[in-house]
Amino acid sequence: MSTLIESEEHKALRAAVAALGKRYGRDYIARTIAEGRHPTELWAEAGKLGYLGVNLPEEHGGGGGGITELSIVLEELGAAGSPLLMLVVSPAICGTVISRFGTEEQKRTWLPGLADGSRLMAFGITEPDAGSNSHRITTTARKDGADWLLTGRKVFISGVDMADAVLIVGRTEDARTGRLKPCLFIVPRDADGFHRHPIDMELNAAEKQFELVLDDVRLPADALVGGGPSHAFGSGGEDAGLLQLFAGLNPERIMTAAFAIGMGRYALARAVEYARERTVWKAPIGAHQAIAHPLAQAHIDLELARLMMQKAAHLYDAGDDIGAGEAANMAKYAAAEACVKAVDQSVHTLGGNGLTREFGLASLITASRVSRIAPVSREMILNYVSHQTLGLPKSY
Repeated sequence: MSTLIESEEHKALRAAVAALGKRYGRDYIARTIAEGRHPTELWAEAGKLGYLGVNLPEEHGGGGGGITELSIVLEELGAAGSPLLMLVVSPAICGTVISRFGTEEQKRTWLPGLADGSRLMAFGITEPDAGSNSHRITTTARKDGADWLLTGRKVFISGVDMADAVLIVGRTEDARTGRLKPCLFIVPRDADGFHRHPIDMELNAAEKQFELVLDDVRLPADALVGGGPSHAFGSGGEDAGLLQLFAGLNPERIMTAAFAIGMGRYALARAVEYARERTVWKAPIGAHQAIAHPLAQAHIDLELARLMMQKAAHLYDAGDDIGAGEAANMAKYAAAEACVKAVDQSVHTLGGNGLTREFGLASLITASRVSRIAPVSREMILNYVSHQTLGLPKSY
């Protein structure tokens, strides 16, 4: 199936999710934020309808689709004003990693709950001194008999207060070389020595950000994704951490693009509606090219970004991890730029009304910046493209 033409099945999914999103809308999200709670009603209904686990295997309660389908879900919820950030984290990153690399027991334990929304998992990779450079991760795991002891710090971890567990990226020592290598661990939220502290953010979102402290958190052997060395060959365990990590990071970039495109579409729709109705002198302001052309450009940029997102999702779902890596980075970059511009132009179109709570666009100014910064900055994406695609030398 060409990435340019959506199947009837995908169109039907898009329409169904859009209808769900509109029943909740921006007012619902604004209300949950104001009340300091989570969007649990929308999350639960989306799970019951099968949208949260549309990318997970059917044998474990999912829809049997891929990131292509999950990105449609997030984009349409966002376009309706009710995005679910944890879609990026729980089914896309954690669900993908466990379905691809987890042991059979890990799959049975986690995937059905991630698929129906009854369980939720956060993802912990960023550290105070290891943001863009994941090779500087210092969270370490050491063996203590059959158990693991995990020690370290993480920052800007989304939704830990909502999650049943956190998929933590740590490092173990290679017995042969003494070098540290990445590994992923499933850490229950209530584990002894596992502490979380909310980060006071200017960002107005239902999902909170946390700093995590792991102080000799004791984990059983089966907390390691893929199991121990006996399970390591080709799938999981101590020798597959890099594969597992990048299997989760490409979907993260694709889903961040979906999040940004949905937000941009929502803001643009509000601006277009306003420009059609708001009349100054004799004509609606949308009749003036100074208003109409920037909105048209914003629409074009969002559509172009969606094409690259669809390409990235199709490559990933087809098993082309290398091709998907380039496309996912490009999609995330394009979507973030398109989102920021669409939000800015939408606020500007409304003038003073764009800054009022009534119209609900001002809060998107901060929110749209997130897609430029996380999960990887636009500068690091430009580094990736210049080095990996264009073959230019590194500066670091």
